[in-house]
Amino acid sequence: MIKAHSLSPDSCHDSFVVFRSLTQDLDLLPNQYSFVFAFGACGNGLGVREGEQVRVHALKVGLESNVFVVNALIGMYGKWGLVEEGQKVFELAIEYRDLYSWNTMIAAYVGSGNMSRAKEVFDEMQERDVVSWSTIIAGYVQVGRFMEALDFFHNMLQVGPKPNEYTLVSALSACSNLVALDQGKWIHVYIGRGEIKMNERLLASIVDMYAKCGEIESASRVFCEHNVKHRVWPWNAMIGGLAMHGKATEAMNIFEQMKAENVSPNKVTFVALLNACSHGYMVKEGKFYFRSMVSDYGINPEVEHYGCMVDLLSRAGLLKEAEEMIASMPMAPDVAIWGALLNACRIYKDMERGYRIGKIIKEMDPNHIGCHVLLGNIYSTSGRWNDARMLREKNDNSERKKVPGCSSIELKGVFHQFLVGGQSHPQSKEIYSFLAEMMIRLKNAGYFPELGELLLDIDDEEDKETALSIHSEKLAISFGLMNTAPGTPIRIVKNLRVCGDCHQATKFISKVYDRVIIVRDRTRYHHFKDGVCSCKDYW
Repeated sequence: MIKAHSLSPDSCHDSFVVFRSLTQDLDLLPNQYSFVFAFGACGNGLGVREGEQVRVHALKVGLESNVFVVNALIGMYGKWGLVEEGQKVFELAIEYRDLYSWNTMIAAYVGSGNMSRAKEVFDEMQERDVVSWSTIIAGYVQVGRFMEALDFFHNMLQVGPKPNEYTLVSALSACSNLVALDQGKWIHVYIGRGEIKMNERLLASIVDMYAKCGEIESASRVFCEHNVKHRVWPWNAMIGGLAMHGKATEAMNIFEQMKAENVSPNKVTFVALLNACSHGYMVKEGKFYFRSMVSDYGINPEVEHYGCMVDLLSRAGLLKEAEEMIASMPMAPDVAIWGALLNACRIYKDMERGYRIGKIIKEMDPNHIGCHVLLGNIYSTSGRWNDARMLREKNDNSERKKVPGCSSIELKGVFHQFLVGGQSHPQSKEIYSFLAEMMIRLKNAGYFPELGELLLDIDDEEDKETALSIHSEKLAISFGLMNTAPGTPIRIVKNLRVCGDCHQATKFISKVYDRVIIVRDRTRYHHFKDGVCSCKDYW
């Protein structure tokens, strides 16, 4: 009974009640398993007070040194976020701890996001199993340190145990976020060789990897080839992949197939569907799905769903209706939702609304750099250079500095990173020479630099063009053009939103150099081909 109730946050209190009845009302002596499940219940939903009561009781009956009890106690503190308390228990149990103790301690630090301490514990281990490796790799993915996650994965393949499903899901996630197509393909082949059985989670991860690496056709092919689609995850991955590539009709067709297969959608499904409608400018369909998720499936919209609807209406130019949608939300809108509307004000040049929305955002979060950049772009576009300069100076003086633009590209399994104006790459001299020639070719083809988004009022037009030409994505694309064969697709990852000038320039590059260029920025995926972008110039 203690175990059964301990597994669910909704019934963990009942688990504690049964444990207390065992020790007080029935006057029975609990064993190690009683404490393991009681600590599990406390970690899953009860408070510190109940957990400490159980710990005191373990001390009274002499089980505080039992390895199973010690591990459960460490796990409980980890779930509470009291990792240092768990560390104290771990250190006191030096004579009793086992491999599970070490893994639990790593998981506790991973759960708190403290990867430096998690790695220290990992490095101290005399013995490591697949759980040890999988936990540390998943931790690096969780905090966005994807290259380190892949480094650990490669090391595991050389000196560690055979990876399992959870290891590969994390490694594929790292590949997805780095747009590391070659490494993602290798993992797919590894699975295909029969090294591990395909299941829904792996299929979803492979589909997601191909979609995020710009290979949506490969994602569709893999999705259709496998029959392990009895649960919702692969369907969500396929719908989400099609959505991010602007293939709204195809995404809706997959949803219809999903219903025909009697697979129930969840809230993630509708986030993907609404994103598809947003990227496809399908307002009518988006409104239908927004109503359907409540009326047909009993799924109440959350902030993410409202955010999709605001983005959908904003993209369609229905800014007034988008603002009304925000006003109708049953929960407080976050900065991201207001930011979506602010971005629409920039694109549709609704300056009056943009100034008002910008004021709301500044009141909500005075240090939100991303939205301040959008507002600064609105100021610059409308010629309010003084306001743009004041906003830039405020950002520069704030504790939260704007993150410098950084773009990366994978070449033969090696990642090359470029900062705006960076000179540190070994081929830097050749890159800048190629970039200068490339800009001349683009201008001859009809490209004109878009100077409106510069946040500073630079008087000299040539200086403005120079400031734009050294953006990190232009450097990364130049490197890619220099080092890959003609016709090879180029895949770039950027940590910030692509600026208007780089977006325009990349369209020309794709046409002039006859290349497919996939750029993943903070907002979405851009698939450039023959001078056209899949985002339809809205991002």
